[in-house]
Formats: sequence, C-alpha cells, structure tokens
Amino acid sequence: MAKHVFTKEEVHELVEKENVHFLRVMFSDLFGTTKSVDLPVSQLDKLMNNKMMFDGSSIDGFVRINESDMYLYPDMSTWLVFPWGEEHGKVARVICSVHMTDGTPFAGDPRNNLIRVLDDMKKAGFTSFNIGPEPEFFLFKTDEKGNPTTEVNDNENYFDMEPADAGENCRRDIVLALEKMGFDVEAAHHEVAPGQHEVDFKYANALEAADNIQTFKFVVKSVAKKHGLHATFMPKPLSGINGSGMHTNMSLFDKDGNNAFYDEKGELQLSDTAYHFLAGILKHARALTAVCNPTVNSYKRLVPGYEAPVYVAWSASNRSPLIRIPDDRKMGTRVEMRSVDCTANPYLAIAAILEAGLDGLRNNLTPMKEVTENIYMMTPEEREAKGIEDLPSNLHNALKSLRADEVVRESMGEHLYKNFFEAKTREYDGYRQHVSDWERDKYMLQY
Repeated sequence: MAKHVFTKEEVHELVEKENVHFLRVMFSDLFGTTKSVDLPVSQLDKLMNNKMMFDGSSIDGFVRINESDMYLYPDMSTWLVFPWGEEHGKVARVICSVHMTDGTPFAGDPRNNLIRVLDDMKKAGFTSFNIGPEPEFFLFKTDEKGNPTTEVNDNENYFDMEPADAGENCRRDIVLALEKMGFDVEAAHHEVAPGQHEVDFKYANALEAADNIQTFKFVVKSVAKKHGLHATFMPKPLSGINGSGMHTNMSLFDKDGNNAFYDEKGELQLSDTAYHFLAGILKHARALTAVCNPTVNSYKRLVPGYEAPVYVAWSASNRSPLIRIPDDRKMGTRVEMRSVDCTANPYLAIAAILEAGLDGLRNNLTPMKEVTENIYMMTPEEREAKGIEDLPSNLHNALKSLRADEVVRESMGEHLYKNFFEAKTREYDGYRQHVSDWERDKYMLQY
C-alpha cells in the first residue's frame, strides 16, 4: 500500500501538534552516505514549493563546479518526526530527490535512478517490488574522547539473552525509537559474533525500503551514541569472527496484487516468473557484487568459514549458496539474496538486483539446478561440475565484472556508473598501495 503523501495543510498541522522546530532535509550521495541540511520550520513552505537550492558540486559523484546549482524536491510521504530533542523542539525528517534547475530529475541522484528502474518494472507488468532487509551491525565501546575502540560491548552469541548491559539496553532503545517513527519491527536479537546485533523490520516497496534502510542506519548510530557506544555497519570490523551483512528478501507483485513468485502447482510452489527472476540474479551475480559489496572491506566478509556466501548458486533450504528461497509461500513467497552488506547504497543495490531479475524475465532465463549440498565442503572440481562459480574475491575483480556487464551498468545509468567505477577504482588502488601491519609482521624479519 502506498504511503500517504501529506499536503501542505496537513504538514503545518503536524508541525504545530508535534512541536516541530527544525526540518532535517535528507538525500543520499553516490556512495549511500546520507546528506542533510537542517532548516528552521519557518522554511517549510520554501521546501514544499521545491525552492530549496544547494551546491551539487560539493557532493561526491554529483556535478562539476560550473554546473553546481541544484534543487531538493521533498517526498512528503517520507515525513516523520524523530522521537528525541523535545527540550529544544522536535526535528522532522523529509527525504528528497535531487533536481536540476530546469526541474528535471538529476540522473546522478541514486533515488531518482531507483524510481527510473521501478518504472521499467511497471512497464513489464508488475506493480511493486517488495524488499525486506535484515541489517546487521556491531556495537563498540568508545574511549574517553568518544572515539570508537576495537573492544566490543559483549561476548554473547546468536540469540543469547544478555544481562541488562549497554548492548541490550541500546538495542531495545533502537527498537523503541524505530517504532515511534512508524517502523514495524519484526525481530531484534544478538547475532553470531560478539558485539553483533540485528534488527529486522517489515518489508516495504523498493523505494520506501531504501528510504527505511537509510533512516535505520541513522537511528542506530544516534541511539548508540547516546549509550556511549559506536555502531558500525562495516562488514568486517574484526578478524576471526563473522562479518555483518544485510540479507535482502524480495518479491514481485502483479497488477492484481498477487505475489508473482508463487504458483501452487509449480516446482517448489514457485512460478516461472520466480525462476526467470532468480536466473537473472544468478547470471549477473558477479557484477551485482560490485554494487552490493562496494568496499574493500566487503570482501573480508565474503570468505569461506563465516556463514557469508561465496558461491553463485541457489537453494530452497541450504544456507551456503548466494540465493535462498525461504519456506513461506503464497503472499510470503520470496527470494533472499545473502551477499548484500550495509555499505551498499540501497537505492543502487535494489535497482541493480531488480534490473538483473527483469533481464531474466525478458530473456526467459532458466536457473542452474538447486544445490542441496553444503558448498563449503565441495572440492573445486565438484563445484565446477555443478556449474558453481565463485563470487569475486576482491573489489578489483568485482569492478571488472561490472564493467563487462551491460545490464547492471544500465541499472545505474551512465552518470552513476561512470562516477561509481572511477571512485571505486581509486579506492582499490589506494588499498593496493597501502602496506599493512600484517605484511610487516609476516615479511619484515623473514626477508
């Protein structure tokens, strides 16, 4: 169901009722970093009339200095009030899309790009692409200056019930804050690694889900700071333990409101649409990795032995492949992609996954056979015999796959792809040239 778009009159009433004094106007840059400007509530009408200008040349991946004037167009369905700051007047959040001075949507805005790809989906006969994310994060203690340390706040394990410490209290306050903001939180629990947590919230249509992921990360970091902790969505902050991912559940809905992935008479009760869509993701998996795992650190998580996917395969029950089909059927039928992590720009990642799936539908692709064995226990020869490819082992290889994949490139559009590829190539080059402590410890005395 589409979210309510508040009118000017309704917003003014909410401002008065909620004691809102400031507006936090938010949008995302190329890398998924949330940008914002705080406005006094006296500027509300200017914002709602699409008159809020900013310097686009100062934002990563946007425009050059000689074409810097840009406008923020608020999406008034994203209006919400943060549940803190009452002593100075509350702050309301509005997410915006970026537009050029002539009013056209800016092609370098990741949110606009997702809207473009969703329009392609509608032309293909579907009404909604629903996303249910499962974001994980770590909580670290801070030093006397408030800077993060590498000391986690607990030594618990998966689903452990902690004593009433800072971690449990922090996670509970995160959930309470999210619920006050309208999130439907489905579960919150300790994850496998010490100091690692997961909060799952209800699925939403793709655009709303991407907005929710950005808001979620902001809330987690804000609440953690109030508890004297540092929250990080870095995929692999510590060696020797599991990393943090964001398993991404997805489903397509047709014009009649039916889940297009479900077919009572189909194999595994999956429709042809589900199999074609799945095949598209598998075909483009290596290129998708560049978008869904866009940092050098992402590939420290995508290694065998820590529950993260490493191989391009799928299964209805086995958790070692890239793609899993959870047990729910009928309206709950969905595909779960297990490689995505929270450093991904959610607007770009969702657009890329959707476009890959649509390519599978357009070309009636057939997926490889389901893999029921534990892939981690297979030999390279056994994997090759089953047609199981490896995911890229580092950012450099992922970018090579992206450059060779026309479908995933087009899911970003020329502007976003060009700037993303160049920036991530520079990032990898910087990493490649860095000499680490591990190398000194390994080689300094030996050679």
